[in-house]
Amino acid sequence: MAVEKLFKDEATEEKGERARMASFVGAMAIADLVKTTLGPKGMDKILQSTGRGHSVTVTNDGATILKSLHIDNPAAKVLIDISKVQDDEVGDGTTSVVVLAGELLREAEKLVGSKIHPMTIISGYRMAADCARRALLDRVKDNKDDADKFRSDLMRIAMTTLSSKILSQDKEHFAKLAVDAVMRLKGSTNLESIQIIKKAGGSLKDSFLDEGFILDKKIGLGQPKRIENANILVANTAMDTDKVKIYGARVRVDSMAKVAQIEGAEKEKMREKVQKIIGHGINCFVNRQLIYNFPEELFADAGILAIEHADFDGIERLALVTGGEIASTFDNPESVKLGHCKLIEEIMIGEDKLIHFSGVEMGQACTIVLRGASFHVLDEAERSLHDALCVLSQTVNDSRVLLGGGWPEMVMAKAVDELARKTPGKKSHAIEAFSRALIAIPTTIADNAGLDSAELVAQLRAEHHKEDSNAGIDVITGSVGDMSELGISEAFKVKQAVLLSATEAAEMILRVDEIITCAPRRREDRM
Repeated sequence: MAVEKLFKDEATEEKGERARMASFVGAMAIADLVKTTLGPKGMDKILQSTGRGHSVTVTNDGATILKSLHIDNPAAKVLIDISKVQDDEVGDGTTSVVVLAGELLREAEKLVGSKIHPMTIISGYRMAADCARRALLDRVKDNKDDADKFRSDLMRIAMTTLSSKILSQDKEHFAKLAVDAVMRLKGSTNLESIQIIKKAGGSLKDSFLDEGFILDKKIGLGQPKRIENANILVANTAMDTDKVKIYGARVRVDSMAKVAQIEGAEKEKMREKVQKIIGHGINCFVNRQLIYNFPEELFADAGILAIEHADFDGIERLALVTGGEIASTFDNPESVKLGHCKLIEEIMIGEDKLIHFSGVEMGQACTIVLRGASFHVLDEAERSLHDALCVLSQTVNDSRVLLGGGWPEMVMAKAVDELARKTPGKKSHAIEAFSRALIAIPTTIADNAGLDSAELVAQLRAEHHKEDSNAGIDVITGSVGDMSELGISEAFKVKQAVLLSATEAAEMILRVDEIITCAPRRREDRM
């Protein structure tokens, strides 16, 4: 039987059933991988790279785990993408989104097995997702107008976000840091102005929020250690031209005296440049590039604090925070915007000296200093805090809040179930399947805590059939509890993003009926 070959030698294709199986299995495997990190009792993963240095990451953040995996399966890649997008978009819910998509596919697999066409399943899922979203919208709370209530909402959201992370022991402390930092942003979602500095040593409890700006640099020798009412010039310019650069320039001279003359000329150029800079009437000069000892000496004589080699984010943030601009030419001082702050001084954190700018122009900026036992702890703490900051900054804009702990999923599942009973035809199976997939999230939360999930979810279901119930899973006591009393809240925006992304991803994978893998390109083909 000679079938004409359509593809090159090593290309493979999988059709119909097999392709669908491959994509379902891959997606479910990914979902099972991160499933154990969900919820307050979720575990962490250690990711070890095989490259040089075998760097180790310990993390609980779904997106971080998935980003580090190299995966062959095309469907699994789709799930990794949605968790990345979820991370960029709202910052939290990266695990939930993957688990939900995986469950939707698991349910879809059963439906396909019982001869329901994927398109029918997709349209059922579409209806269900829409219905679930409406159910959530009916039950949101919005305390935007009452500042105190809104602040306590934010605290609860931050504590809920942090409770599944390494910071869960000190979650009140960190929730307060995060809320303070975000409240200063006054509604912008730009987290650039919140700087996080990690310093090993101490314990996580020693972390603090500082309203100024901290630059991770030492103050040079012989320069003032403390400046009040500083005028700061932030620059990105070369300050190392007081010596002859050997490479690239050929200078022919007939005696050493001429070399000295050339160097003298270079020095004069440098001195002029420094005079111009001093002419701005500043008492602090921060430069992105290095400053040689000669200009540094000149600055010190003029009583100006000169800081060299400030890393780039540091510079941009400093300019943002002090209200200055980054300058690179100094010929017309009137057009350069200087930064201002009340006090510059050197502080000690742990072993290191840092420069602290306080009383800065832009009241929005602040610095969070994280302390911790080891670098791994610090990295994970930073990721967790970043999640909390993202969620809070989104919530400040869209202030609708839901309860947490599996409550939103149960509310959605109930609404979706009711829709399934009203819908005629095969679609109703798909809609019912959607509600089963939603229930998988509280089930997983209970499983990770080592509780009897079947029992708890059944109790939850019964509770939710009463009107306006606040029941969710209380992992600490291992029973069904009242989420509003326990103060477990989530941002509506996060839940909505989870719901919509998971549905779309599942739909995309369901539509697949053929996987074609290209042959690797051979060397000879290029000749």
